[in-house]
Amino acid sequence: MNWVFAATLICGVSVLNSCKEAKPQQDNAAATEVQQDSTAAKEVSSTELIRTSQSWDGVELPDYFQGRPELVAVKYVFPAGQKLGWHHHVAMNYGVLVQGELTIIGLDGKTKVVHEGEAVVEMVGTVHHGENRGKKDCILYMFYLSQKDLPLAVQHPEITEQ
Repeated sequence: MNWVFAATLICGVSVLNSCKEAKPQQDNAAATEVQQDSTAAKEVSSTELIRTSQSWDGVELPDYFQGRPELVAVKYVFPAGQKLGWHHHVAMNYGVLVQGELTIIGLDGKTKVVHEGEAVVEMVGTVHHGENRGKKDCILYMFYLSQKDLPLAVQHPEITEQ
């Protein structure tokens, strides 16, 4: 029953505050004009996150496949302290990290730390893995430029920790 009391108290305070801020009523034409002005001030914006022909390790991306493309979008959630196994990609892919910090490590030892809000272009044909070394979950959206029946990743379970 405590939550009912709390909800009633919050609603009551909200009503009192709105009464204090109440203004004389405008006619409908004036109110519509004010609403249109506030909407017109907002515009769509765009920010290019990345434009490149190289993966994050500086290697040139391969040419496109021949034939019909299959575009795939995947959301990955890396719990804190977790990592993927060693793998490589057959198709080009890139993504945006929307939460957390992700460390990508190549089999050759090259490392890339991707920060929240950053875009990353993955390695193609190079063995690597990603891990969340942070304290909160990482959320990564990846976009694959693939073809029907191609795997998004080829796993390498034979590779043990380095």
